[in-house]
Formats: sequence, C-alpha cells, structure tokens
Amino acid sequence: MPLNPDSIRRRRAATDPSAAGGSLQLSGRQLLLAMTGVMTAMFLAAVSQINIATAMPRILADLGGFDRYAWAATAYLVASTVAIPIAGRLADLFGRRLFFILGLAIFMIGSVAAGLSQSMNQLIASRAIMGIGGGTLMTNSIAAVADLFPAGERGRYMGLIGLVFGLSSVIGPPVAGLITDTLSWNWVFLLNVPAGIPVLLLIVRAFPGIAPAGGKRKLDYPGMAALTLAVACLMIALSLGGVHYRWSSLQVGGLLGFGLAMAVIFLVIESRSDSPIMPLEIYRNRAVAVSVMVTLLTGFGLHSTALLILLYFQGVAGSTATGSGGLLTPMMLAMVFGAIVSGRRLSGIGGNYRRQALISSGAMAVGIFLLSTMNENTSLARAVAYVSLAGLGLGGAMSTSNLAVQNSVPLRLVGSATAAIQFSRLFSGTLGLAVLGVVLAVSFSSRLEETLPESVRAGLAQGQFEAVRQNPRALVDPSAIEALRTGFEERGLDGIRMADRLLGALRSALVGGLGDAFTLSALVVALSFLAALFLRVEQRRG
Repeated sequence: MPLNPDSIRRRRAATDPSAAGGSLQLSGRQLLLAMTGVMTAMFLAAVSQINIATAMPRILADLGGFDRYAWAATAYLVASTVAIPIAGRLADLFGRRLFFILGLAIFMIGSVAAGLSQSMNQLIASRAIMGIGGGTLMTNSIAAVADLFPAGERGRYMGLIGLVFGLSSVIGPPVAGLITDTLSWNWVFLLNVPAGIPVLLLIVRAFPGIAPAGGKRKLDYPGMAALTLAVACLMIALSLGGVHYRWSSLQVGGLLGFGLAMAVIFLVIESRSDSPIMPLEIYRNRAVAVSVMVTLLTGFGLHSTALLILLYFQGVAGSTATGSGGLLTPMMLAMVFGAIVSGRRLSGIGGNYRRQALISSGAMAVGIFLLSTMNENTSLARAVAYVSLAGLGLGGAMSTSNLAVQNSVPLRLVGSATAAIQFSRLFSGTLGLAVLGVVLAVSFSSRLEETLPESVRAGLAQGQFEAVRQNPRALVDPSAIEALRTGFEERGLDGIRMADRLLGALRSALVGGLGDAFTLSALVVALSFLAALFLRVEQRRG
C-alpha cells in the first residue's frame, strides 16, 4: 500500500481524536517520514538475522571454529529474544523514540565490533551486542504502528512491516554474498554503520516524542534478570553439549539445570508481578496457547533451515557465497507468498484458522524432510524446490499464528499476545540453531571417521586430521585445497588424487551430518501439525 502523506493525515484526523486536536498531532509528511524510518530500522534488524548465513563459510575459512558454526547466528537470536520483551516494556514506560535511538546505537556498535573481529569468539560476542540492538528495533517497529495510526488503519501498515521483513530475507543473503565475494565478509557488518546513521537521523527528526502515560514507572527487574539468565544458560548449554563437553558433564548439566530453574523462577515472578514483562494471563486463551505452541515447533526450523541449506549449497554443491545467497531467494519469496496467501484465505473463508495452520505446518514439515534426503548428486533445482516448499509452509504458519492471536484477545492484550508470538518464534529458532548445530558437528565428525580412507589419513601431517575435522575449510576455500595437495606431494604422495579423496570424504560426511540435522528438524516441525488440530479462534472486537 503506498504511503500518501495527505491521505494519511486526512484518515488520521477523521478517525483518531488525538490526531485532530489531542496531544499527538502529526502532519501527513511527518507520518510518512516516521513510518519510513520505522520500516528501514526493521529492515536493518531483520536482515542481520539471516545475512550472516551466506558469509559464514568464508568466515569459517578465515577464523576457524567449525564447532561453533551456528553460534554466530545463535548469539544474535539469543540476545534478540531476551531484548524483545524487555525493550518493549521499557519503551512503553519511557517512550518509543528513545529506544529506537538506543537500539540503533547498540546495533551499530555491535556491527563495528563484528566487522573487526579477529576470532570466532569475538564475532560471537559482537553478534550478541548486535542482537540486543536488533531485538530492540524489531519489537518497537511493530509497536510503532499503534503509535502512529488509528486502530482501523493498523492492519494495512502492519502488512508493510511484514513485507519489509520478507524483502529483507530476499535481499539480504544475495547482497551479503556479493559483498563477501567482492570485498570481504567484514563489510557485511561494517556497512551497517553508513546504512544506520541516516535511519537514526530520520527517527530523531520525524518520530514523535510521545509522552508515556502518567503514573509510577515500575520495572520488573527480577523478571528481566530471570529471563536473561534462563535463556542464556539454556542456549550455552545446548551449544556446548556433545561438542566441547559430554551431555552428562558437570558443565552442561549445571548450565541446563540452572537455566531450567531460572525459567521456573521467571514464571513464578511473572505470576506475582504487578507489572510483568510477559503477562501470563494471555495463555489462558486457547487460541493464544495453541498458536504459541505451533510457533515454537515451526520456529525450530526457521533459521536453521536457511543456515544449513546454505552450507549444503557452498560445501556440497560448490556454489559461491553470492550464488548460494541467490539460491536461497526462492525460499524467502515463498515465505512472503505463503504469508500473503494465508492472510487472504483467512479473510476469504471466514477465518478457518485450523485448516490454514494444518496446511502450512504440513507443507513445512514435508519440505524439510525432503531436504534430509539430499546427497552429492541432488540437483540444485530440486534442492531449491524443497527449500521453497518449506518456506511456503513457514510463511503461512507465521501469518496464521499472528492473526489467530490478534483476533482472539481483547485490545488491551493485543500487544502482549503479539509479543508472545514473536518471542516464541525467536526462542525456538535459537533453540533450533543450537541443537541442530550440535547435531551437525557431532554427526559430521563421526561420519568423517568412518568414511575417510586410512591411506589418506596416514598421508596427513601430524594433527592435520583433527584440524580438518574441526574446520573443513577445504570445502569452501580453494587455497586450503591447494595447501592439502602440496602437503601430500611433499610427503611423496599423489597430491591431486589424495586431496580429491579427502574432499570426497568431507563432502560425504557433511551430507550425512546435514541429513541428520534436517531429519530432526522435520520431526519437530511435524509436531506442529498435531498441535494445530487443537486451534480454535473465537474472534473478539475491541
């Protein structure tokens, strides 16, 4: 829908008393500029969730850390997941514009740190800082629609926010791939600064400084602390388990136990708090409870599917970073298409949310299962078709859950219920990345042990096998392949033949590891189909 300043001003004055003569009087031009700033901020935050996937194989080649492959993305999502309810609540208390400014500033600081990282651990920490800023921007971008427009207009402009999120998913990966191939992966992060400064200035100039409602600005500090500790400890434990430490180890068990304990404490705090950051009363609504469950299960495969399929494109199919980003575009287009079609069908057939949820979750589960059947001989066209089917189902599931929640709760709880869906999607996406990253690393390592010929392993220099197993950069870095060939030749072996056999074993192990990860993801997403059977929405007005 086009943003016409005059029509916005006329509609707002006619339908919103505050726009006509109350405390909030904005010209059509200011509304246009403010909404442009909101959408651009949303774009920066959303694109940073996915664009790292295209650059990660090249980052691995430079920084190493294959065992932490998923954590550069996971760190962003963990931080965003924690930031969303906290930043949303603080913005309600102290003003939305302030937290747009803080979110952009934190996001750009993290981007600079990420671009200058010299190790995988530095990159992971920098991505966490970016995630705090990104989560703050995302939650306030969605809430800003209610600040800027009357109730009758919000649905249309919320659609613009959804379109921006979809476009970021389509544009981000190929652009990140192009930057990685032509400049370096560092600029994927550093370019956020020149992109973010104009957005910051636009927000400062155009977004209204809406005064929060009067009264005591009470903060739920215990709830914020418990949520942060619970999410962080659980995700770190899932990342370390089976890779750095055994699942039965004190380190992993302690983190899991502490994280679960903090989750229970968080629920107790929220149930007793006068101003909870996550009101629990919304879960008494059946539509909210089922929609959150569907979101948790489908979200498990959200980011991990994109990250793993890019590794397949580059590490198995031999695509460049730019090419693999382009191959991911059909999935993102399918996701946007699925969300649009799902929304239109819900409007056109009287709101049959259960049917649409079943179709969407089923399509996603089938698509991810088909991804698990791929091997070295699978054509790129078939891989793209499989991942597009998964994206189509995911987009439909996301749209259905959002609409089911928003149309089933009173107006005073719409914000909290919508935030619950967003939080659930990011939390489960983070969980999926951590769990499937562990599955991939463990499966790859064990399969390489089985598939690598003993003659090739014997021809490697001391410690080189462990290095290759921990960081198989030869799959994406031509210079690493040449170094392997040279090393074999220096030891009097046929360098080309031995390197080719090693690469074959690496690809075979990677295909097996990806298959195991996709299979687990498909099983989890399939459970959302069962959960959708219980979805029932009783629409409310006001």
